[in-house]
Amino acid sequence: MTTLDAMGGGTFRPQIATLRLLGSVLLALGVFLTGFVIREPAPTDAVIGILLGLWFILGLKLTRGTGPLAMLLIAVETGCLLSLTQMTDVAGGFVYFGVSAFLALTAIFYAAIFEDRYERMELMFKAWTAAAVITSMLGILGYFHAFPGSEIFTRYDRAMGAFKDPNVFGPYLVAPALYLIHGILTGKTYHLPIRIVSLLIITLGVFLAFSRAAWGLYVFAVAMLVFIMLLKERTSAFRLKILLLALAGVALMVAAVVIALQFQKVADLFSTRTELVQSYDGGHLGRFERHRLGFMMSMEKPLGIGPLVFSTIFPEDEHNIWLKMLTSYGWLGFVSYITLIAWTVVTGFRILLRNRPWQPYLMIAWIVLVGHVGIGNVIDTDHWRHFYMVLGIIWGCRALEMNYQRQKALAKY
Repeated sequence: MTTLDAMGGGTFRPQIATLRLLGSVLLALGVFLTGFVIREPAPTDAVIGILLGLWFILGLKLTRGTGPLAMLLIAVETGCLLSLTQMTDVAGGFVYFGVSAFLALTAIFYAAIFEDRYERMELMFKAWTAAAVITSMLGILGYFHAFPGSEIFTRYDRAMGAFKDPNVFGPYLVAPALYLIHGILTGKTYHLPIRIVSLLIITLGVFLAFSRAAWGLYVFAVAMLVFIMLLKERTSAFRLKILLLALAGVALMVAAVVIALQFQKVADLFSTRTELVQSYDGGHLGRFERHRLGFMMSMEKPLGIGPLVFSTIFPEDEHNIWLKMLTSYGWLGFVSYITLIAWTVVTGFRILLRNRPWQPYLMIAWIVLVGHVGIGNVIDTDHWRHFYMVLGIIWGCRALEMNYQRQKALAKY
């Protein structure tokens, strides 16, 4: 409970309502702006920073439910701070540490505000989905050069929306896509048209990003969502509805991709990107060779080598979240990060199918997290803002479940 909830007198009620409204507006705006990160620091960082200050001043507290998240993230960031001691030029390293620490703080913040009021997760997903649709449109328009200067929303002939990299743009869209699919399968019929159109836009955005990690994540996440919903629902009629709508949705998305492939430019790039091993993956100092050499080097560097140093030794960055943890956060950060991810996956799985008001948001976040753990083997997810949002959702739901069980136990006496 926050200080806002503890205030009692009638004199304070208008101020409480106003502050809560302001907090909700800033939350929606901050999450919406996560879809527009062309430069760092991004506008979303300023908004969330203001929100962090506002809520901590008003007394937002950590509880037993969210405490482990905070402790593990502090351990990870401590590892990053220690790795700075291995650098000769620490200026860039301090900036990297600052961004990492801020994003870790946002994950803790999200968990705390969702524990305080679970309805905020609905607000987050609506803002996230709106951002995903708009940034997808920018990426699509940019890919097809729909207006002068639209190429700023592409990179290497790949859609990237209002992001710096197609490999971040694509995965960012997956959680909103799942939110829309869940709404299509369980929501009201009169919402279907806007949800279907929005889903098609996002799907095309993922496709035109030509990110193999994003493609794999999208297919995995959609299949997992349908599978978990089939497990969760008890009635055969509703299961049949989910299955039929899911099959219809797959057919519709396949049709959209087939139409897109009629453009020669799309077909050529698709053919290239579907090759299992790209030119930069194999060969001398390719992605996989860098992974092997980087892990060997890290075994001799307990404190790591410092943020951004790897790319000065090898041709490119780590492109592997586990190696990134070893090089930029040292052994302390690496062990803490693995512990955090394992704990988050397990605790989310344990409460995944419990019938709670926040269960749909937990289900989407958990699926996306598991998918990100998978793609983390070939891509660096360290500074992805939406990843920390997902962490906050799962730990917020964990805290909500603990509170629910505590209240249930007290009600017996």
